Amino acid sequence: MTVMPAAFIGHGNPMNALEKNRYTEAWQAFGRAVPRPRAILVVSAHWYVHATAVTAMPRPRTIHDFFGFPPELFDVRYEPPGLPGLYEEIADIVHPTWVGRDVDSWGIDHGAWSVLRHAFPEADIPVVQLSINALKSFDYHLQLGAALAPLREDGVLVVASGNVVHNLGGVSRALPDAGFDWAQRFDEEAKERMLTDPTEVGRLDGHRYYDLAVPTADHFLPLLYLAGVAGATDTPAEVLVDGYAYGSLSMTSYTVGMATPPASGSGFAAPLPDGPPPDGANI
Repeated sequence: MTVMPAAFIGHGNPMNALEKNRYTEAWQAFGRAVPRPRAILVVSAHWYVHATAVTAMPRPRTIHDFFGFPPELFDVRYEPPGLPGLYEEIADIVHPTWVGRDVDSWGIDHGAWSVLRHAFPEADIPVVQLSINALKSFDYHLQLGAALAPLREDGVLVVASGNVVHNLGGVSRALPDAGFDWAQRFDEEAKERMLTDPTEVGRLDGHRYYDLAVPTADHFLPLLYLAGVAGATDTPAEVLVDGYAYGSLSMTSYTVGMATPPASGSGFAAPLPDGPPPDGANI
């Protein structure tokens, strides 16, 4: 079976699910370039809990885990099949790390479906999610990503979804397609490490601007899973698309194990909803 690539997608605002811009077109190009996977394993910033778990239901539900957005976003349904049997495969390859089986509490959150509905619009490939354990260290997540790397040899596409820089409290509507200096400096340092020595991404918590770029770890930790895959396979990462939104969000995305498809498209990242910036815990 073809060895599948892996990717980290900077998903940003959930309204990107409905938009056509240079980011969503890059996700579409990624989906077209990838050999058809047996399944997709998503590590999303939005399943951030006090446990490591894998969804194991045959029909995962679409989760609208946000508020303050227009009705059409709540109308989105992305309903691929699940693959309950993938739980045993994951539990086996990451042993002795314990992984729980989730049969009814989660599903497919917007960190997953806002990207997948562009990359795989037919929703006919089984999708499974892996939670991010909020109690664990950076090294734990890096090592778990490395442990998941063999899944790629059995047709599983690993997709991590978050944002390298994600500070909703600092957004500026005056900067829809630009980043603050501190955001650019942190994002560029992350990029340097991803392209040269991905395992060093786990040391970015010592960066001068870490606290501004990563006020909470949920959106940053998915990057460590891709870094773990890259380090374990000695496969260089490549930039799929990069850029900034509203000063304090990075949209940078990476792939590992594939030639980056040609960039195309234009336009800013999705507009923010009216009113104050939404609560960072929800988008």
